[in-house]
Amino acid sequence: MPDTPRIPEPEADQPVVYVVTAYYLNVRAEPDKTSPIRGLLEMGDEVSVVGKTENGWLKLENGLYIHGAYAEPAEPGRTTAKKTGREVVTASAAPSALPEPAVHGPGRPGETPGPEPLSRKVKSPSGLTEQDIAKLLEGTALEGHGLEEAILGIEEEYGINALFTIAVMKLESGNGKSRLAREKNNLFGLNATGGKNSKAYSFETKRDSVYTFGSLIAKRYLAKGYTTIEKVGKKYCPANPKWASLVESIMKRDHRKLKRTAV
Repeated sequence: MPDTPRIPEPEADQPVVYVVTAYYLNVRAEPDKTSPIRGLLEMGDEVSVVGKTENGWLKLENGLYIHGAYAEPAEPGRTTAKKTGREVVTASAAPSALPEPAVHGPGRPGETPGPEPLSRKVKSPSGLTEQDIAKLLEGTALEGHGLEEAILGIEEEYGINALFTIAVMKLESGNGKSRLAREKNNLFGLNATGGKNSKAYSFETKRDSVYTFGSLIAKRYLAKGYTTIEKVGKKYCPANPKWASLVESIMKRDHRKLKRTAV
């Protein structure tokens, strides 16, 4: 039987080039999602990988890490990473040349930490950490369900701004107190058609609701040109013409809250 082609496993003395497949991918100091973020990569960026951890993280040449679920080996035979068509700096470059940190956490000396500027585009980096999201959910019925990782997960995979996800979640679930949120773990009113909402989706966990929301927004909205909050609102909730403005108001309020605590 002929040998089955194998994906090259990176070794310490032979870097393997990987291509980022997520819209945005955080570069972390350690192989852990709670580790400080040292940079930000975008879809199509290439990095040189020198190792892989047991829990699926890829170690880069400069000692930093990215999650292996959001990158794949480049074409066979490549041993050095190159820049993509646009002018970007890959995470395999020297630490001083890394992209500016997009979230709270240790950055350059004198740099003021904080979230990214607000954008009306749904697909945009938020600059939030799990700690930031926990702060925004604190005191609501959304607290304590492990939603932080899921919210950042769909931002990394689909590019959906975490502040947008949080705002829609708060609006549609009444801060987690709605009947759908309590009985069906449905935080976004997914497939709620009025009346008793008997056709509304049910989820095993509230986190599952977040992942489904991310997939739906990416495939049925962003991929079809509904790229701004206003455009999404007209399709997502046509019965409420104020939906987009309500979502933006929640985003602005949460953004101000993080800006105050970031100083």
